[in-house]
Amino acid sequence: MSEIFDETNMKQFLGKYMPQGEALLAGIHAISKETNIRQVFEKCAYMEDRIVPDERGGIIALNKKKYSAYDIYIGITSSSLVIAECEEHNYFYEFDDKPGMGEKDIQEVVSDMLLSDIGTCFPLADIQSCEIKKGWMGSVKCFISMKNGTYFKLVLPKLGGLGGGMPHHEEYRDKIISCLSRGNA
Repeated sequence: MSEIFDETNMKQFLGKYMPQGEALLAGIHAISKETNIRQVFEKCAYMEDRIVPDERGGIIALNKKKYSAYDIYIGITSSSLVIAECEEHNYFYEFDDKPGMGEKDIQEVVSDMLLSDIGTCFPLADIQSCEIKKGWMGSVKCFISMKNGTYFKLVLPKLGGLGGGMPHHEEYRDKIISCLSRGNA
């Protein structure tokens, strides 16, 4: 568990999902209380643990959900919000081949996409709203909703764990809250 509270580990986990050429401006350990990721893909097919390109494939709406607390890293770059699990967790997946609405943000699948990698990086410009409230023992509750219907209920702890493995936690937490409070960077 103590390896979770290590900035080097955090940077490696978040780095896996950051857009090419972007640098991490701030990152911390946080707790996700509820996750609901919604993305729509076209020209694809669903396989066991991934979505694959298929020219004859149709549109697939994916809802990736988790309704229990788990450890995550949350970070920001100059243009992205990045969220990575600290440890592997299971999600509830729902697939729909008829999304039932005009989807403007349909993503064409050009290479295999692992389900575990979906919903880890979002443009800051896609943040629709972010509600920040004071939590218990100096923590901050954060409800982030994206324009595509994705949302996260997070707790950003006051401290970055024991042992000093995250010496910049307070500074980075303040940067993240400031960025999210503005709606985007």
